[in-house]
Amino acid sequence: MKSFIKYINTNVLFKVAHLNSATIVTKIIAGILTSKAIAIFIGVEGMALIGNLRNFLSAAQSVSILGFYNGVVKTIAKVKNDSVKLSQTLSTAYYLCFFSTVLVSFLCYYNAEFINDLLFSSNFKYAYIIEIMALALPFYALNMMSFSIMNGFSNYKMLLIINIIGQILGLLVTLLLIYENNIDGALIAAVVAPSLIFLITLVGIINRRNLMTYIKTDHISFDMLKTFGPYAAMALVTAIALPIISICIRNYIISEVGLKEAGYWEAMNRISDYYLMFITSIITLYLVPRFSEIDSKAEFRKEVFGFYKSVMPIFGLGLVLLYFLKPFIVPLIFSDEFKPVQDLFFWQLLGDFVKVLTLVIAYQFLAKKMFAHFIIIEVFLVVMLYFSSVYFIDMFGVKGAVIGHFISYLMHYGIVLLIFGTSLFGIISKDSKKP
Repeated sequence: MKSFIKYINTNVLFKVAHLNSATIVTKIIAGILTSKAIAIFIGVEGMALIGNLRNFLSAAQSVSILGFYNGVVKTIAKVKNDSVKLSQTLSTAYYLCFFSTVLVSFLCYYNAEFINDLLFSSNFKYAYIIEIMALALPFYALNMMSFSIMNGFSNYKMLLIINIIGQILGLLVTLLLIYENNIDGALIAAVVAPSLIFLITLVGIINRRNLMTYIKTDHISFDMLKTFGPYAAMALVTAIALPIISICIRNYIISEVGLKEAGYWEAMNRISDYYLMFITSIITLYLVPRFSEIDSKAEFRKEVFGFYKSVMPIFGLGLVLLYFLKPFIVPLIFSDEFKPVQDLFFWQLLGDFVKVLTLVIAYQFLAKKMFAHFIIIEVFLVVMLYFSSVYFIDMFGVKGAVIGHFISYLMHYGIVLLIFGTSLFGIISKDSKKP
């Protein structure tokens, strides 16, 4: 990991790390304050309903931008000095995302009752929330496209400012709506807050308004679509499958165990999201660029086991600390009503530890563009998540969902180890290539 110290000291990565750390801290603080407000003003049942809406919104947002974000960022970074290719990149991404967003918004708006029944059951009448989401979705898509352009041009300072101001604005709107309208306010905030950041992003667009001249209908390129395609496929599989499976598991808990228990599970997922933000940002910042550079099995093995030896013990120790502090953490983030969430910590933390062990190796799929492998493994994971969760929920109640989480990621880890087993554990010669 000595190379990590060298790498982290480079100017570009330092700026990206600064952006990520500031954004993550802001997101976590905003998330904790939002969770506290939900716990106080709405309660456990509301937490479950908001969880379903957040998952559906996440999937809809991903489809609206076709999973293009990472592909656009990487492509702009490569072609920003070539006006023709830059125009093709911006034109292709903009118009395809425009038509996709309009289609998704149209489908959501005119099928709001059907979506309401899927997310909340016919006992709750929140179709108007889905209609509001459909109207707000285009602003989210415009915001993400603007972010990808600024990211591709390495405009980190502007991104940092927009992210922080946007998170603060979203938090204030969310807290106000929850205070004024309880569950309805929380649901409205969930679908509106992500789109509000576009108001801040407009400043960035104005600063780069000359880029609008590059967006032309006759510059749409199908070759550029081939470039985006693999990144889009990988992003969409994860961004759609995991939220949809989460909705299915939560609905199963609601129908078989109870609405409150589904709220406890959602609360545990929120805590998990907070600490996973840190470790995944470290992996993304360091390992993905490193994996892209290395071309031998020996180097691949060195990086993986170096990360395991230096970072994973600290992460594991942090999880152990979280486990023993759970009697203080749960009421701090939520309220005393959420005390049963403490029973879910053990299996959730264990599953998340295995999940990160897997991510360290699985990012090789992205770095080496092993798109087919990634998609197949990801589909296997979501299928296992659902069936193992249902099986254990029938046996242990809501605790079965976190047991299924652990079992699924353990099997996922086993398959990833099988794929890269030769690289990690085989006899490696000095000139072994292609990990």
